[in-house]
Formats: sequence, C-alpha cells, structure tokens
Amino acid sequence: MAEGTVAGDELRLFIERIERLHEERQGIADDIRDVFQEAKAQGFDTKAMKQVMKLRKMEPHVRQEAEAILGTYLAALGMTPIEEAIALAAAA
Repeated sequence: MAEGTVAGDELRLFIERIERLHEERQGIADDIRDVFQEAKAQGFDTKAMKQVMKLRKMEPHVRQEAEAILGTYLAALGMTPIEEAIALAAAA
C-alpha cells in the first residue's frame, strides 16, 4: 500500500507541475497578444511582423531557397516585386 501512495504522490506532483506550466504558458500567450496589440496601435502590420518572425526562425539557406522558389513562381505568374512583398506578408 505504501508503494501506491508514493506513486500517487509522484503522479500528483507531475500533474501539478504540468498545470502550473500550462498557466505560465497562457500568461506568456496573453503577453504576446498584448505586445502585438501595442504594435498594431503604433501602426505596425502584425501579419507582416509574424511573417518576419517566421523567416527569422529559418536557417539562412532554407529561407533563401524558399524565397527563390516563391520568386520563381511569382515571376511565372507575372507578378511584380510589390505584389511579391504583399504575397509574402499574406502568407503569415
């Protein structure tokens, strides 16, 4: 019976730790949302910001390859550079 209690205590501790982490994650998500709202209030395009963040996470060679493929496709469709920038921002 003592082993069941020990396992039960360990399980409870794991669950409580996970619950705390979920609460912290929600708090961080709320903070991120607030920063995006603040940026939007200052006139920044949050979709473009998210796209920039996505690109910054990529390895340089992966990003360059993706941009080259996108450029090739846009050129094949006769899209201008400004349309290319808009398409990149919309892809967020």
